[in-house]
Amino acid sequence: MSAAPDLTFLIESLYNDGVGKMRVHLMNEIARRGYRVELLLAEMDSPYLSKVDASIPRQGLRSVHGLKGLPGLALYLRRSRPRVLLTQRVRLNLLALRARALSRTDTRVFVTVNVNMSAKFDHQSARKRDRQIDHMRTYYPRNDGIIAVSRGVADDAAALIGIASDRVTVIPNPTVTPELATLAAQPLDHPWFAPDQAPVLLGAGRLMIEKGFDTLIRAFALVRRDVPTCRLMILGEGPDRKALETLAAELGLAESVAMPGFANNPYAYMTRASAFVLSSTREGSPNALVEALAVGVPLVSTDCPNGPQEVLEGGKHGRLVPVGDAAALARAIVDTLRDPVGTKDSRMAAAQRYTVERSTTLYLQALGLA
Repeated sequence: MSAAPDLTFLIESLYNDGVGKMRVHLMNEIARRGYRVELLLAEMDSPYLSKVDASIPRQGLRSVHGLKGLPGLALYLRRSRPRVLLTQRVRLNLLALRARALSRTDTRVFVTVNVNMSAKFDHQSARKRDRQIDHMRTYYPRNDGIIAVSRGVADDAAALIGIASDRVTVIPNPTVTPELATLAAQPLDHPWFAPDQAPVLLGAGRLMIEKGFDTLIRAFALVRRDVPTCRLMILGEGPDRKALETLAAELGLAESVAMPGFANNPYAYMTRASAFVLSSTREGSPNALVEALAVGVPLVSTDCPNGPQEVLEGGKHGRLVPVGDAAALARAIVDTLRDPVGTKDSRMAAAQRYTVERSTTLYLQALGLA
């Protein structure tokens, strides 16, 4: 009989977004340190799955529904008896806590909060919002610990749940890997980034409303009045692709806006961009902004709840503008092209708060595994 896992990650899907990438960084580093790690997930649909260390066993779950998924997860807990089960999202945490009770095991359950939940609920129906808040207030205090990716996310979650904010542990995302600098230095075969080309603005993220790429494209149209040769590239894929392409065409920007899709190595683009722009309406801790910080590129960001203020330390490492204000975003971009905030070295140094090594150590301590 194999030894019980020290830590099992319960995940619906790794997706193509930052949360999935951060989970992979964390589980790989914990496994590298000699801990027994397992992965439970319902959907095998992400390119990040191929980046999971080969030593980490993966098991599929038929469902992560709060009731339909209960027998399968309870059986896993009874058979494998992991010391810790790490969850995310309200629905998965509800399932995990119910399964632990059904299995009658002593597995400790922790949940992470990765986004500003109040901002997320603002985009949901009143019925769904009320149900999710009720689930958080009922179930989250039953966890052995709650971990948030930023101080703002922690304070927001604590207020929603109705607990003291010091009951939520803040741990920065494990964003900056030892390989990041090497990947950033790799060759990039794209004509826009050849020597002596026009400046390129870069955005990155899932093509969805929360990323505010419509505002970025509108701001870019204004930037072109001051910097006519400037170009905009947005890395990522998602449901809003067609709408964003249509908007760029309507603004006469079809030839100067590129959306090449998901990039396995976004860092090679980041390090060659004239500026990286985050246009989100909400974030928890914006990983793409941290990655751009780590390669030292000049930065502009919306001051959305909650992460950019903390990442940029109130504007010390890049300009912050109001959410949804295309004119303010355009002014900040033009100012940054002419006079970036801080230096490349200062930005790279600031990113060291988000290294995989530091974050993993804090997770192991919080989970009681260190």
